[in-house]
Amino acid sequence: MVNSEDMKFRRLPNFIIIFIWLCLGELTATAGIVTDQLGRNVLIPENPQRIISLAPNITEIIFALNCENRLKGVTLHCDFPNEAKLLPKVGSYVGLDLEKIVSLKPDLCIAIKDGNPKHVIDRLESLGIPVYAVDPRNLESVMETIIAIGSILGAGERADILVQKMRTRIMHVRDLVARTSYRPRVFFQIGAAPIVSVGTRTYIHELIMLSGGINITAGDTPYPRFSREQLIALSPEAVIITSMERSDVFEQVLAEWNKWPQIPAVQNKRIYNANSDLFDRPSPRLVDGLEALVKLIHPGLSGDKK
Repeated sequence: MVNSEDMKFRRLPNFIIIFIWLCLGELTATAGIVTDQLGRNVLIPENPQRIISLAPNITEIIFALNCENRLKGVTLHCDFPNEAKLLPKVGSYVGLDLEKIVSLKPDLCIAIKDGNPKHVIDRLESLGIPVYAVDPRNLESVMETIIAIGSILGAGERADILVQKMRTRIMHVRDLVARTSYRPRVFFQIGAAPIVSVGTRTYIHELIMLSGGINITAGDTPYPRFSREQLIALSPEAVIITSMERSDVFEQVLAEWNKWPQIPAVQNKRIYNANSDLFDRPSPRLVDGLEALVKLIHPGLSGDKK
């Protein structure tokens, strides 16, 4: 038998019923138990308003989604955009200040697997503070992370638009690179003493490949070290150096490379300095890094002369 309440619901106009279901669907997408990128079930509050970002890339994503007004705390290294520098600091992302985080009374913390100490995350959760963890490994999973954060913040449409723009820019780089079969041998230096480069399982490796270069340090070791003799044997055609924030430091590193004139990159003056933040933060700015990289690796394709 159908009760009277069911009959009343059935007599509602169709557009009202549709509206109700859409609202329920939106609540499901932004509140309740969700599975984070570590496979953990996390109880997310509806429409979280006091968010703490536990890594620079997360801060950048939240700003890109226009949800920065909900950020109540960030890490010491969260320096982009400039407005992020003004927010309360909760320590470094590898050395989080638990007491400071708790004092800010967050209703949601967003963490990253690589960097944030597990014991701090566990402690936050034991105090009843939900922690959603992300684990971006490449460009595709960075875009998945943007979609996921957009969903839990109720900014799904903005996230979709942002990711579509990123895909369009990536496709443009692919089209540029497809115009040439030349694939220069690239050495990407992220450390000077010792000399450190990047292996296959890094964002930078993927960016080098997409930019039409060959990562000559590809391999299972994420951040391999190299001696002078190994560099000469690798014979790179282009060298890209990051993390040299002061120009005098870069000049010192460049002077070291110039001691090895037999290396093609030295002979052809193809040693460049690049902003490390564009390459080691899994945020929307990885696409900025990709576009910067293709200009260095293939200056003729982009119209720039290096």
